[in-house]
Amino acid sequence: MDIRILDDRLHAAPQIALAEVADAAARGYGAIVSNRPDDEEPGQPSADQMRQAAEAAGLGFRHIPVRPGALREVEADAMRAALEELPGPILGFCRTGTRTTYLWALAVAGSRPADEIAAAASAAGYDLTPLRAYLGG
Repeated sequence: MDIRILDDRLHAAPQIALAEVADAAARGYGAIVSNRPDDEEPGQPSADQMRQAAEAAGLGFRHIPVRPGALREVEADAMRAALEELPGPILGFCRTGTRTTYLWALAVAGSRPADEIAAAASAAGYDLTPLRAYLGG
């Protein structure tokens, strides 16, 4: 797994395989958040399959699907709730980890300085330039 640390609560990754869910539990994760819509590409596990694998491994699970280029406030609010409610640390994933990182950035905006959020994303290999205006001062 290509796991990138955003903060102590959320780590981002590209698509994880069903077989990697138990590995995530063994690494100490408390929950998984899927940010991929079902059927985004052929062969990807469905949210229901990921939920079943997470539950079998003793992990919490949340599905907050975001279509590329279609991020809305409702998804950011759902990610904020997931960060507050799920046991951590949380492993979030999408196709590349970018949508997960964007959701995290919007979810923590207002509670952290924008420069700190952008720096954490950058250190993890993600560019928040398109979101900068939404992160506050």
